[in-house]
Amino acid sequence: MKILVTGGSGYIGSFMVKRLLSDGHEVTVVDSLERGHKDVVDSRAVLKIGNLADSAFLSDVFGSSSFDAIIHFAAYISMGESMQKPFMYFDNNTHTAAKFFDEAIKHDIKKIIFSSTAGVYGNPVKVPIPEDHPKNPENPYGESKLMVEKILSWYQKIHGLNFIVLRYFNACGAALDGSMGEAHDPETHLIPCAMKAAVTNSAFTMYGNDYATPDGTCVRDYIHVLDLVDAHVKALHKLQDTTGGFYYNVGTGKGFSNKEVVDVIKKISGVDFEVKIGPRRPGDANELVADASRIMNDLQFKPQYSDLETIVKSAWQWHTSKKS
Repeated sequence: MKILVTGGSGYIGSFMVKRLLSDGHEVTVVDSLERGHKDVVDSRAVLKIGNLADSAFLSDVFGSSSFDAIIHFAAYISMGESMQKPFMYFDNNTHTAAKFFDEAIKHDIKKIIFSSTAGVYGNPVKVPIPEDHPKNPENPYGESKLMVEKILSWYQKIHGLNFIVLRYFNACGAALDGSMGEAHDPETHLIPCAMKAAVTNSAFTMYGNDYATPDGTCVRDYIHVLDLVDAHVKALHKLQDTTGGFYYNVGTGKGFSNKEVVDVIKKISGVDFEVKIGPRRPGDANELVADASRIMNDLQFKPQYSDLETIVKSAWQWHTSKKS
C-alpha cells in the first residue's frame, strides 16, 4: 500500500514509518519539523516538509502521488501547554485536521487512522475506561482531539470516509536496541524527564502527590511504542476490508502510579536521584487506565513489550546512549 504519514518525524510517527517500510509499504511522510526531528525519518521514506495548514503544500502532497491510506499523527500533544495556549491547540489539532481531511476526500482517500488520546475521557467515572465512557476532557488538548473524532464521524456519514480512532493511553519506551527513542521538545512526559534526572543525577519534580489514588500520585496505563505501532498495523488491516468508523483504546488494562514508575527507573538505572514534589499540573486526571478488551478481541491485539521493566529498560538504553 501507499501510505501517507503525517507527523512522521515525531516519536510515535518515526517508529510507525520504520515498521510500515519493513512490512513492504511505500511511505510518504509530511511534517513541518516544528517539533520533530528530520534525522529520525527512515531514509527509505519520501519526506515532504511543510505545514498542513498551507493549501499550496497540501496540493503538492496530494498531487505528487496517490495514497491508499493515511495515518494522522501530526498534532501538539502537551496537556499542560494546552491550558496556557488553548487557541494554538484548537487551530493546529482541530481546524488544520479538518482542512487536511477535506483535501484527502477530494483526492478520493477514504481510509484514515487517527491518533487520539485517553484525554478525551477526562476524570473517569469508571476504571478501567471503556470506549463508550462519557467524554469530558479536562484540558484543551483532550477537547481538540475529541473534536476531530466528531469531525471524522460526520465525514463518515457525509463522505463515506472510513476511519479508525486509536485512543492512546501513555505511549513510552524505546527500540529494544536503543537506536530510537522519545525526544520531545519541550519534554513533559514522566519517563523521559525522570530518565534525564537519572542520567545527570539531578533532581526530578513530580507534579502533585494529593490525587485520589493509593499513593497520591497520578495513575496511568503505559503502552510501549512498539506495541502501539502494532495496534496501527492491525487497524490498517481492518480498514483494508471493512467500512465504517471504529474507536479503540490502546493500553494494557493495568495502571502504575507516578511514584511506582520513578521507583522502577531508580532500580533499573541504579541512581537514587532526588524527587521533589511540585504543584499539580492543570488538567491532569487522577487515573487513566484502559479497558482494552475491544481492540484485543476485534483486532487480536496483544501487547508484547508493555510490562514496566521492559519499558524502562528500553528507555534507559536509549537515554544513556544519547547522554541526555
